[in-house]
Amino acid sequence: MSGENRSNTPVTEFLIAGFPGIQDQESRNTLFALFLTVYLFIIVGNFLLILIFTSDRTLHTPMYILVCGLAVLDIAITTNTMPSMLVVFRLKSRSTPFTTCFVQIVFFQGLFSTECFLLCLMAYDRYIAICNPLHYPSLMSNSRISKLMACCWVSGFICATPPVVLTLRFPFCRSNQINHCFCDFASVLLLACGDIEMTGFVVLSIGLSVMFIPLIFILFSYIRIIYSVVQISSAEGRLKAFYTCGTHMLVISVFFLVAGGVFISDRIPGTSMDMRIMGLLVQNVFPALMNPIIYCLRTKEIRNSFGKTLRKSRIIPNSLTS
Repeated sequence: MSGENRSNTPVTEFLIAGFPGIQDQESRNTLFALFLTVYLFIIVGNFLLILIFTSDRTLHTPMYILVCGLAVLDIAITTNTMPSMLVVFRLKSRSTPFTTCFVQIVFFQGLFSTECFLLCLMAYDRYIAICNPLHYPSLMSNSRISKLMACCWVSGFICATPPVVLTLRFPFCRSNQINHCFCDFASVLLLACGDIEMTGFVVLSIGLSVMFIPLIFILFSYIRIIYSVVQISSAEGRLKAFYTCGTHMLVISVFFLVAGGVFISDRIPGTSMDMRIMGLLVQNVFPALMNPIIYCLRTKEIRNSFGKTLRKSRIIPNSLTS
């Protein structure tokens, strides 16, 4: 079953079409090679962060527990969509069962929401560390940060559930072709029969809340952090505080700027479907690709721990990392 469903029989599977404007096999092979390379870098980079964290007990602190949690989340986000995208790039199209498609939607929405909340928690962690350093050990212990991270995951999937439940109330009896590289929620919602205006409004409201409420809290936290840093008398203390926050600000900027760009482009009349799809793909992979690079390059403790890991495994001689 593909294309228009003229018999109005219920849809049991969806046909993922990929890029509407890219039909030649050579271009699809190029996309396949590009995104396969990016996916491998994401997996290797984030697994490396997790390996460094688990092998070095000195990194078992709230800040690095959050970094490790972000790495796990980045692996989950890309693994949810990238393998199915790669299959679409190799083939002209790919069919996926109705239930499988909605499971992918729930995980995509839930994981995106979880990352918004986790980045908010990371900003709160830096706020307490710099603005209330004497209370930091009691307010942000390892056990408490682990519980707060669990709350981020639960809250993320709670936010993802209502839009999907509302959409499943509609019958799908029109076209079953999704003009995307995976089961994108907005693309699937357009295939539902009936008046979807109210559902679209609810989805938009939840999406705006999930993205902008954490962002407002993050901005407020960093305004307070900057104000506190300015009050530090020593130049060395100010530099250390700014350096500590710089990594988190880079990660947050990458995630929210890319997500905001995709959100705006989706609502600009005349934006091509291929551009919208590419924007969502960039949102899906770019933050996950950049996070390990940012943390490995800017975080001294992770660089030092990485050097110790290499020395233990005898990949490099001790003289090069001493």
